Amino acid sequence: MGNHIWEFVKEHWRDGIEILLLATCIYQIYRAFRATRGAQILVGLGTILVVLTLVSTAFKFEVIQWLITRAAAVLAFALIVIFQPELRNGLARLGSNRIFSFYSNRRLDFLERFADAIIALSKKRIGALFAIQRENTLKEQLETGVVLDARFSPELAMAVFHPKAPLHDGGMIIDDERVAGAACVFPVTEREMQDRSTGLRHRAAIGLTERTDAVAIVVSEETGGISISEYGKLQRNLTEQQFREKLAEIFISGHNPNETEPDAQLDREDSVTSSGDRDMVSD
Repeated sequence: MGNHIWEFVKEHWRDGIEILLLATCIYQIYRAFRATRGAQILVGLGTILVVLTLVSTAFKFEVIQWLITRAAAVLAFALIVIFQPELRNGLARLGSNRIFSFYSNRRLDFLERFADAIIALSKKRIGALFAIQRENTLKEQLETGVVLDARFSPELAMAVFHPKAPLHDGGMIIDDERVAGAACVFPVTEREMQDRSTGLRHRAAIGLTERTDAVAIVVSEETGGISISEYGKLQRNLTEQQFREKLAEIFISGHNPNETEPDAQLDREDSVTSSGDRDMVSD
């Protein structure tokens, strides 16, 4: 019995490694595409393809089998084009692993420049609205504004959001640490705010983060207060240190508030808390 097992292992050990590699790749693809529109489209296309294949095999529909075979190569190329944003974000997420220290250093440099820009805008009380794209594409919102492709800098942010600048209305979209567009229109949340002082920029930040996984940052024109919204939750009036720590928590530590315990999450969503200079506007 032991000899048979050893012979089987010697003969099929490569198959086991191959299965492990394929399973790892499939899992990484799932992680990159989950919670995106691309994932829903892929599930739909995969279901249609499997059903057509099973039906054509069972009933020997030769024409359908021929079409599926001939269309496979074209479909593979089309998927690369259609899901280009998701593929790019997936590769970026893989590169953000701490193993790749060069990417981590680049991200830290961007977060430092971004925090400096927000704090400078806050001190001058220049109203601003930013959206940092993550897995969900913001192409729909980008099309409502002016498309740019520029390296982010505090000087650029100041120039865009200056009250007399032509692009100061609307939000700035940042994709892959570059400015993708400005003067973009974000969807405003439809839920009623308990805090009546919540302005249009803050409502737009909540609305965008309710619909996507983007992170929105708001600088109040009236008070200079810094707010950050993630997954529909708005945290207001952050100090400079709190804001830097929150950026690091989101983009370096990768903390997801939706992964907390259900009871704790429900408690947060049912209330509006206020402590010192921090307010949370939640669901």
